[in-house]
Amino acid sequence: MAEANEHVILGIESSCDETAAALVTREGRVRAEALASQVDLHAQFGGVVPEVAARIHIQACLPLVHQVLEEAGVGWERVEAVAVTQGPGLIGCLLVGIETAKALAWLHRCPLVAVNHLAAHVYSIYLTPRQGAHLLIKAGNESNVVPVAPDPAGSSLSAEPAPVIARPALPHVGLIVSGGHTSLVWVEGPDRMSTIAQTRDDAAGEAFDKVARAAGLGYPGGPAIDRLAEGGDPRAFDLPIPMMGRDQPDFSFSGLKTAAGREAERLKAQYDGRLPEAVQRDFCASFQEAAVESLLGKSLEAARGRGVHDLVVTGGVACNRGLRRRARELTRSRPGLRVWFPHPSLCTDNAAMIAGLAWQLQPLSPSDALRLNADPGMGI
Repeated sequence: MAEANEHVILGIESSCDETAAALVTREGRVRAEALASQVDLHAQFGGVVPEVAARIHIQACLPLVHQVLEEAGVGWERVEAVAVTQGPGLIGCLLVGIETAKALAWLHRCPLVAVNHLAAHVYSIYLTPRQGAHLLIKAGNESNVVPVAPDPAGSSLSAEPAPVIARPALPHVGLIVSGGHTSLVWVEGPDRMSTIAQTRDDAAGEAFDKVARAAGLGYPGGPAIDRLAEGGDPRAFDLPIPMMGRDQPDFSFSGLKTAAGREAERLKAQYDGRLPEAVQRDFCASFQEAAVESLLGKSLEAARGRGVHDLVVTGGVACNRGLRRRARELTRSRPGLRVWFPHPSLCTDNAAMIAGLAWQLQPLSPSDALRLNADPGMGI
């Protein structure tokens, strides 16, 4: 339950295939959150169907809002503002969240805040999750960290050992890596971010999904590859590390995706369409290592070139165990380097990051709030 005089911002997220609502305090504590995932529904199609996703958002959005308000014991008199994802994302999905937020803000006379989904991912490291803690890797060692002391009642955090109060220094480099986005961002403040580099073609998460499909591993591909890569030999297959050794800071995953796809087809032909588990493990480990080397190699080059020691890795692919393991290895030889990973609940699409960042932004004027529209191609 929220404290008697504590105000919150209500966040709504509907940019792709997950509907989410959350309440976040000014200090960044996540008071309540709810999510309706469509992963199982879209798995039968091998990927997200935008029209289907938008229809499910319509059904899920308002019930999730009522759920978080009830869970936190918060009335509308304590909702400081309504925040919503403006973009980037699928336009039909974004519009459901935006129109719901507009209606709620108008009905309850609350300010409306438009939030950039990518910037919110980067900001998620400054939130205190309800359960667990963020991960900080330094000198090969892991620590549980939160930016703000947990709820004294103990209901908002449970992590062993007790987390350290810490946050990344500003400025720092942010890596946003997900199914739809792969970008490097220069972060000078919550509302001062600029793009350093981005993918020239496929996002990293998209490459994971397509390679998994080629290998017959199902959807979503990222978790399947990560699971099978455990115990596999990452040098069993010679796959290219994308864009490494080049001066350009951008990413590219189409070449790796194509090479891995061809290898998967060759293996399926060799084994009559059904790969033995040992071969699957080696294949997944080899693909994952090539992708991880590109992601972290480019990111650390950017941090070193700008003279900073903090790298924040966000987005759904930040949950990848191979990525975290490689970060531990790299920090052993880089004194002072710190790599931060938000709690898994804040890596994938969520509404807490939307509400959290909204505290740092200016609300829209009443007239601008009514005119707010989706921006599916929004960048940083």
